[in-house]
Amino acid sequence: MLRRLIEISRPVLWVNTIGTTVMGMWLAGYLWTWEILPILIWVTFPFNLLIYGINDIFDQETDNINARKGSYEGAHIFPNEVVPIWIGVIATNVPFLAYFWFTLPHSAFWWMVAYSLFFTFYSAPPLRFKGRPFLDSFSNTDYAFPLAFVPLALGHEPVWLAVVGLMLWSIAKHAYDAIQDIEQDSDTGIKTTAVFLGVRGTLIWSGVWWLASTVFFALVNIPVAVANILIAGYLVLSVWKDPTPKKAHDVYKYSIAFPYVAGFVAGVQLVVGIAFGHYS
Repeated sequence: MLRRLIEISRPVLWVNTIGTTVMGMWLAGYLWTWEILPILIWVTFPFNLLIYGINDIFDQETDNINARKGSYEGAHIFPNEVVPIWIGVIATNVPFLAYFWFTLPHSAFWWMVAYSLFFTFYSAPPLRFKGRPFLDSFSNTDYAFPLAFVPLALGHEPVWLAVVGLMLWSIAKHAYDAIQDIEQDSDTGIKTTAVFLGVRGTLIWSGVWWLASTVFFALVNIPVAVANILIAGYLVLSVWKDPTPKKAHDVYKYSIAFPYVAGFVAGVQLVVGIAFGHYS
C-alpha cells in the first residue's frame, strides 16, 4: 500500500514543492541549514500525497475517461483506495503541522496552513476550486507559498518580488496544463478555466500571466526572467499553431520540465552567490 501511495503522490512532480522549499532557503541566504530538514521532508511524499491523493479521490469520474491517467502523469485510483488515501494524507500531514505549530514562528505556520487548505479545497467540496473558472488558476498561487514560509521559518523576510512572480507563473501554468484535459473535463461537467476559455483563449490567458511573471522575475534576476519567457513562449506558440488538447498533451513533457530548468538557472546563481559571499 505504501508503494501505491507513493505512486499516487506523483514523484515526478515533487520538484514543484521541493524546489520552491530549497529556493526559499537559498533566498534566505543559506546554502544549507538543518533547520530546513523537517519542512523539506514534509513537502516530499506527505504533502504531495495531500495534493494528488485528494485530487484523485474527487476526480475519479473524469480520470476514468482520461487516457493519460495511470502513468507518470497521474494515477488512476479505485473506489477501495479512497479510505487508505485519506488515512495516508491525515497520518503523514497532521503530525508535521502540529510540530510546526510548536517549533516555528506563527507567521510561517499560518502560511503552511493556507498552503495545505488551498490544495485540499482545490479538489474537495464545498469549495472545489477546480470546478470554478479562474478561481482554479488563482488557487494555484499556493505553489509559491514556500518562498514565503521558508524564510519566515528561518527568521528572515521573504523576497516578496520572487513570491509574487512565482504566484503569477503558477496561475499561467495551471491553466495551460489544463488545456490537454478540456475534452474529459467538459464531458464530466468540470468547468475549468481551460474549458471556459477554450484552447486559444487559455493560451492568451496563460501568456499574459507568464509575461507578468517575467516582469517580476526580472526585478529579481534577469537570467531567470529570460529562461521564463523563452520556455513560456515556446509552450504557448507550439499550441497556438495547432490549437488542440492533443498538441497540449504532446508538449506537456516540456511543461513538466519547466520548473526544473528555471530552478536550475536560479539555483546555480544563488548557490554561487552565497558561496562567494555575495549574500549575507
